[in-house]
Amino acid sequence: MINDKLPKIWYGGDYNPEQWGPDVWKEDERMFKLAGIDVATVNVFSWALNQPSEETYDFSLLDETIDRLYKCGVHVCLATSTGAHPAWMARKYPDVLRVDVQGRKRRFGGRHNSCPNSPTYRKYSARLAGKLAERYKDHPGLLIWHISNEYGGYCYCDNCAAAFRVWLRERYATLDELNRAWNTRFWGHTFYDWEEIVVPNELSEEWNGNRTNFQGISLDYRRFQSQSLLECYKLEYDEIKKHTPNVPITTNLMGLYPELDYFEWAKYMDIVSWDNYPSLDTPVSLTAMTHDLMRGLKSGLPFMLMEQTPSQQNWQAYNSLKRPGVMRLWSYQAMAHGADTVLFFQLRRSIGACEKYHGAVIEHVGHEHTRVFREVAELGRELEQLGDTLLDARTEAKVALVYDWENRWATELSSGPTVALNYAGEVHKYYDALFKIHVESDMVSVEEDFGKYEIVIAPVMYMVKPGFAKKVEEFVANGGTFVTTFFSGIVDENDLVTTGGYPGELRSVLGIWAEEIDALFPGHMNQIVLKQSWGALSDQYECGLLCDLIHAEGAEVLAEYGSDFYQGMPAVTVNRFGKGRAYYVATSPEPSFLQGFLKNLCDEQGVRPLLDAPAGVEAARRVKDGKSFLFLLNHNAEAAEVEIGSAGMKDLLANTRVSGTVEVPGRGVVILESSN
Repeated sequence: MINDKLPKIWYGGDYNPEQWGPDVWKEDERMFKLAGIDVATVNVFSWALNQPSEETYDFSLLDETIDRLYKCGVHVCLATSTGAHPAWMARKYPDVLRVDVQGRKRRFGGRHNSCPNSPTYRKYSARLAGKLAERYKDHPGLLIWHISNEYGGYCYCDNCAAAFRVWLRERYATLDELNRAWNTRFWGHTFYDWEEIVVPNELSEEWNGNRTNFQGISLDYRRFQSQSLLECYKLEYDEIKKHTPNVPITTNLMGLYPELDYFEWAKYMDIVSWDNYPSLDTPVSLTAMTHDLMRGLKSGLPFMLMEQTPSQQNWQAYNSLKRPGVMRLWSYQAMAHGADTVLFFQLRRSIGACEKYHGAVIEHVGHEHTRVFREVAELGRELEQLGDTLLDARTEAKVALVYDWENRWATELSSGPTVALNYAGEVHKYYDALFKIHVESDMVSVEEDFGKYEIVIAPVMYMVKPGFAKKVEEFVANGGTFVTTFFSGIVDENDLVTTGGYPGELRSVLGIWAEEIDALFPGHMNQIVLKQSWGALSDQYECGLLCDLIHAEGAEVLAEYGSDFYQGMPAVTVNRFGKGRAYYVATSPEPSFLQGFLKNLCDEQGVRPLLDAPAGVEAARRVKDGKSFLFLLNHNAEAAEVEIGSAGMKDLLANTRVSGTVEVPGRGVVILESSN
């Protein structure tokens, strides 16, 4: 629990007083009190102010800011400001600048422009973090440390190339093993000296984003860059812990961001935090899935909502306003899925540069008489009313979806069978089906303990890492239900095909083998035809994207393809393995099939939905100290009625007792408390 020092849902966000002056600061303090703001994230991009030259540090403005905020009742999430290095550093030490994927050396500018393997960057970023920790270690206003900001982006400079070769020596030990793992006899790429290895960019192996000639080297370079940036984070983490061992440390992640392996990063974060920026047309189930993924990074522990906008973004193609009530609704959605903070970017709008049109609690008009401020202040009052009621409450799901960044890299680096295959999108299809039938689910890594779940779903498990197949077999043998899909069990951790027939190491538990994979053009469809009636499913559904041509070898065929030359071949199978069942869905079905299919599996395993609710009404539950907190989130513009049963519950926000039918206002929220 991060909230011991301030035992409520933290409320506030990014604050940049260095962009303003004393008169504005006084007005900020007044408006913070009106809005119920009690936490400010400060010093995010202040390295140039903190360190104006190589040997000079100046924390006077930061001293004044933290003291002033604390006196007016606002604690700080203190950032280390290392997300953007100062101009003097780039000029004096050009090794700090990145080289892009096209081989071009960057100049000073933007942010995230520091090479993660630059000795200069590592030296000065760690030193700054240590100085900040030493200076503010005893300040009563310090709640949590925020290292850098939104880590991301790769570098292809000579420092990275040299460090990559060191990393490869440690991973493979010998060139013979590296050549085997990368299959370098293809196209005559055999390496005889470590120095012959160059970074995979547009000057060597890669082009057009994720296109590559050699998946092995490109996959390893993504692992290496993710770990390189993580090493930078850990250097700062270690410096801070020397002085404040009991103050939690985080950095803000970016949800489904593709370039970093967040499960690996989470091992070194005291609490996960992330920045939530859906568009007006983002499916609400995708946002819910991403919240659950952030919760799943640390096996179900609550997380921080570090950033969201009160009104609109500035960087999307079409930056729509959040409609009245949506900011509050999406804030409670984060809390429903495990957030113990509600923080914004930003508290006051900047007047210049690229974020001047990004929404803020305090708009350019500068007073409290705006729709956005009124909504923020109302939510602040509600969070004060809730106090510590929801803090550290957990989710108790019986269904898990497996998500793996390395599998995503390998899938999307694959040269075929289709450019339309989107790993995160395929996972979301299964999550969305569960979401729509109101069954809770966790997002978990391949390392998670499957034993606490009744159903484990691993869509597009293209890469099977060492030990994963055995783990699945044990789970199913002990009575669990396992589901995987087309394009699974194809390769090992080095992206080398497991010969002997797909799905490779999963073949035994699934009881099938796949012969070919057909890629369907956009708009082209096949059909899933059930062989017999099965629960919530109809007789026939459409499917597309990819169709595995499989043969049953022990598995029961539940459905077949309806057309093309493979008409009549299995499309959905189940294999009884020990006490459990393993299902294979050999294609990408339409959503209604997945809803019926997963409802059948949940019924078989005794997994009950939270309730029955109209379309557009989301249900989520957190539990704590023998109490259950059921969130009803109405994403429709119109009010909806939800049947909750005859047992009385407490409406936490209205402070009333309810039973039977509850009305949830359009874009509204109801939180119901009951005893487990």
